Amino acid sequence: MEQLLQGLMAMTWGNVVMILVGGLLIYLAIRHEYEPMLLLPIGFGAILANIPLSSALGPEGFLSILYDAGIKTELFPILIFIAVGAMIDFGPLLEQPVMMFFGAAAQFGVFATIVVATLLGFPIKEAASIGIIGAADGPTSIYVATKFAERLVGPITVAAYSYMSLVPIIQPPVIRALTSKEERCIHMEPSAVPISKTVKIIFPIALTLIAGIIAPMSVGLVGSLMFGNLIRECGVLDRLSKAAQNELSNLVTLLLGITIGSTMTADKFLTPETLMIIGLGLAAFIFDTAGGVIFAKILNLFLKKKINPMVGAAGISAFPMSARVIQRMAQKEDPGNFILMQAVGANVAGQIGSIIAGAMVLALVP
Repeated sequence: MEQLLQGLMAMTWGNVVMILVGGLLIYLAIRHEYEPMLLLPIGFGAILANIPLSSALGPEGFLSILYDAGIKTELFPILIFIAVGAMIDFGPLLEQPVMMFFGAAAQFGVFATIVVATLLGFPIKEAASIGIIGAADGPTSIYVATKFAERLVGPITVAAYSYMSLVPIIQPPVIRALTSKEERCIHMEPSAVPISKTVKIIFPIALTLIAGIIAPMSVGLVGSLMFGNLIRECGVLDRLSKAAQNELSNLVTLLLGITIGSTMTADKFLTPETLMIIGLGLAAFIFDTAGGVIFAKILNLFLKKKINPMVGAAGISAFPMSARVIQRMAQKEDPGNFILMQAVGANVAGQIGSIIAGAMVLALVP
């Protein structure tokens, strides 16, 4: 009888709270469809990790084995980037290369949040890991946190993916606060520049070389993203491209989610630090959005053909959610306004910008 009750006797209030948190994540994934592919596995992983004496953890536990093999080695984030690269069409960015600047400007939140986190007392490496939440890029957040603040991988990952799913709620109020109706109604002409297949093939190779030489720490992330894109664009690996977009993406996302969930144990998650990380993550997303919008407004001071400042907000890496949000806002202000292609260009630039930001943090933080 004692053997049957040992799990119940070992249960703490922290375990109960974290099991409820796991249930909440599952509810949000199913009921509201907030990043269901990740929040559901994360939620269930949290439940498994907080069952007292759980055999899923420990030297022979499958979650611990997956963590050591896929998270500590950064293998899962790298594989995710190969899949993401195979999904992305860089055509809108190549048609309007100026959108690359918005992908850079919208990383302002990363560095602003690092400063704020440092002022709040976090060590510089932990502050850097928290700041990367602002990259709006889950794999990059995991990659940096694993190297700099392994004990914070759980809350950082949950914050990153949760806020990515909440982009349609977070961005519009910030954009409206920083722009006038007249600015939101600015029309932008679509580019008519045709992009050849040769250019699309050269782009991932050239970008890998340039980014790798400037920021060698980015080679793992940029290289995997561009490798996936090269598979897509080369035209001779259709089966591999589809496999990367579907089977590889689905399998690694599943394993990544449940493994990250296993790090959400009560002793690590139920701390004042976790609440601060959640708050700083929100601040990072707000700073990112504001940085992109303000950068566009500054450019408009010097341009004859004005840029719709909302496009700047799409420079975050939450692809393609942010681009869709910007298009919906534009059409709400003016049903005849179509800026989706410009927003998508800025959004895919944000994918690249977030990786470079992560690499810069890894290279510059001692």
